[in-house]
Amino acid sequence: MGKLRHGTSSWSSPGWVGSFYPAGMRPAEFLAYYATQFDTLEADVTYYRVPSRSMVEGWQQKTPEGFTLSAKFPRGIVHGGEGPRPDPDAVLVPERVQRDTEVFIENMSLMGAKLGPLVLQFPYFNRQVFPSRGPFLERLERYLEKLPGGIRYAVEVRNKNWVDDELLGLLRARGVALVLVDMAYMPHPARLAKEFDLITADFVYARLIGDRKAVDAKTKTFDAIVLDRRESLEEWATLLCSLSNGVTESFAYANNHYAGHGPATARELAQLVRKGSS
Repeated sequence: MGKLRHGTSSWSSPGWVGSFYPAGMRPAEFLAYYATQFDTLEADVTYYRVPSRSMVEGWQQKTPEGFTLSAKFPRGIVHGGEGPRPDPDAVLVPERVQRDTEVFIENMSLMGAKLGPLVLQFPYFNRQVFPSRGPFLERLERYLEKLPGGIRYAVEVRNKNWVDDELLGLLRARGVALVLVDMAYMPHPARLAKEFDLITADFVYARLIGDRKAVDAKTKTFDAIVLDRRESLEEWATLLCSLSNGVTESFAYANNHYAGHGPATARELAQLVRKGSS
C-alpha cells in the first residue's frame, strides 16, 4: 500500500491562529509550525504569481527533511492571463506561456527532494474558449510533451464531461496524474472510479475543495468545521485505500471550503484512511 500524505491547500488563513496555529503566532512562523503537524502542503500562492527563487528557498529552509510541497502552475499558463475569463489565445500557447513555465519549474526545483507534484489546475472552459474537448486535449498533449522530466505533474479539469478514457489515456501515456477533485459541480471521484481506471501515474493526487457558497454562508473565519462531510470523507477514505494499492504515494489536500476548516478535514480523512487500511 502506497504512503498517504495529507495536508491542506494553503497555510496562511488568519482564522487558523488560535484554532490550528498557537495564539499570537506571526505569519512568518506559520510554515515551520505547519510542517510539524502535516508532512505535505499544496501552495496556492503560485497560482497567482510565479514564485521567486527567494520565496522557494524560504519554503525549503523552513520545512524538514521528508516534507513535500506541491504547487499549482501559475494562472497565466492555465487561464491565459489575469482577466475574469480564460483567454483561448493564451492557454497553454507556447509563445505566450513558455517563459513563465521555464521560470516556474526552475524555481520550484529549488525544493529539491521536498518538491511534490506540480498541478495544472484548469478552470471551466465554455464553448467560447474551447468549442469542444478535442482542441483542449491537443493543446494539453503538446504542452505536456515539452515539460522536463524528473518532476511529477498532475492535471485538474473542471468540465465534468471531459473526464473519460481519452483524457485518462493521454495522461497515462505520460505518467501524469489526473487530479481527483471533490467540488460542487464535479462528479465525486468515488463514482468516477466505478466507471474508469483513475490511476494514470505512480501517485494519486486528491483535492477536497467543496462548495464555496455553502461554506461562505456559514463562516468567514474558517476556524472550525461548519458542514458535516463525514459521508463524503468515508467515500474518500475507501477510494484512497483502494487506489493506494496501485501507486507508491498518494497526496490529499483539504480546502477550507470543504467543511469550514482545512486542517480538521485533513486530519479526519487521514484517520478514516488509517481505520480503513488496518
